[in-house]
Amino acid sequence: MHVFWHRRDVRLRDNRGLASAATDETVLPVFVLDPEIRADLGTRQWAFVLDGVRELRRAYRERGSDLLVREGDPGKVLQGVVSDYDADSVYYNEQYRPIRRERQRTLDDAVPTESVTDLVLVDPAELNERYENHSRFYDDWGTHGKPAPAPTPDEGSLADVSDDTPVPDAEADIAIPTAGYDAARKRWDTFLADGIETYSDTRDDMRAAVERPVGAVSRISPYLAAGMIGIRELWADATERYNVVDGDARRNVEKYRYELSWREQNYHLLYYNPDLPTEHYKSFPNPIAWENDPTKLAAWKRGETGYPLVDAGMCQLNTEGYLHNRPRQNVASFLTKHLLVDWREGERYFAEQLLDYDQANNAANWQWTASTGTDSVDVRIFDPVAQMDKYDDGADYVTEYVPELRDVDPAKIVDWPTLPADERATLAPDYPAPVVDRDEAYERAQRVFERALGKR
Repeated sequence: MHVFWHRRDVRLRDNRGLASAATDETVLPVFVLDPEIRADLGTRQWAFVLDGVRELRRAYRERGSDLLVREGDPGKVLQGVVSDYDADSVYYNEQYRPIRRERQRTLDDAVPTESVTDLVLVDPAELNERYENHSRFYDDWGTHGKPAPAPTPDEGSLADVSDDTPVPDAEADIAIPTAGYDAARKRWDTFLADGIETYSDTRDDMRAAVERPVGAVSRISPYLAAGMIGIRELWADATERYNVVDGDARRNVEKYRYELSWREQNYHLLYYNPDLPTEHYKSFPNPIAWENDPTKLAAWKRGETGYPLVDAGMCQLNTEGYLHNRPRQNVASFLTKHLLVDWREGERYFAEQLLDYDQANNAANWQWTASTGTDSVDVRIFDPVAQMDKYDDGADYVTEYVPELRDVDPAKIVDWPTLPADERATLAPDYPAPVVDRDEAYERAQRVFERALGKR
């Protein structure tokens, strides 16, 4: 008998470790509630994950087996399971988050183990340690084969066990989506039917994001982050579609496949740089002169900066646990550049609020936006006024999340931070004034980062 340790992979289909464990052997599935991992996840995501564990248990029970649920240090717990069931070894899928890698090493020292690459399409160990930019990474990554989705184990390969240990309840402060593989697959099928062939054209269109939340983009990220659907399944479906369409549809599908390569690079970065969530990836000859004003940080968290696109993004995050990619970049840039708040403050807040929090993606993307990461541009600053004019000039997204501005002319909303104070007070008296001057903050950020880079 083999034990399979479920972690960020609460699914049966396209689970490479589970499929390997079930090859020519009976497999006993186990999920361990690790207190340290729990402490590292936001309450929203934890509630979503536990719902996913319940769905996973249901799937096993439908197949005449069960999911053993245990709590404690995984090394000790799994050592006990191996002993109790006279198992030969423990299979698990490789993880790249430092605390999870430490758990792997502890288990490897305690019992015979087999680890499998499942979280990514290409094992980071097969790639070079460092790349100058994403283009170089993408070129190398593209030369490696992408495995097909792993099969779901046959019912006969699953252990005939039962377990009455309850999955604990967890309450979130928002409504969370239905968890589990079936819900993930339903969302993905919706995007395949009505989104992937227009993805490149709609992914930054904020009106489309409001009118077709699943369609303009996939919104599969919460399920992918929790391991409720496998990356190979997404890649295979996107590639199959890419191979049968042409023209604009083919271009749009290829853009989606390309975006998945950024996720791959983010895991590559975390694999080779375990301190990525806490330390600058880029070396600076001089320190960055962060201001870290707590009042401005608090305003940013509440979505009360007086910059409509930024505030709408933060309100979406706070109310839904999700943030569209375009405002996600803008809120991060605004915090680190216009407000000069250390990116790690934003990374921690996202960890608390996001349903799709993923340490590799979150840390790497925050660093990219903060100009401390892999971006080929030395100092990238998003202008939230210009960004809104380009992507939400009708204020469809902003007014969806900032009700104080719903009766204001969209053109005025776009220019809001540059309007005279008395005009703003007349148009929307309940909406806050800008916390910083647009031009002064932009120029200050430019100076601060150029000094840190030794260019001034």
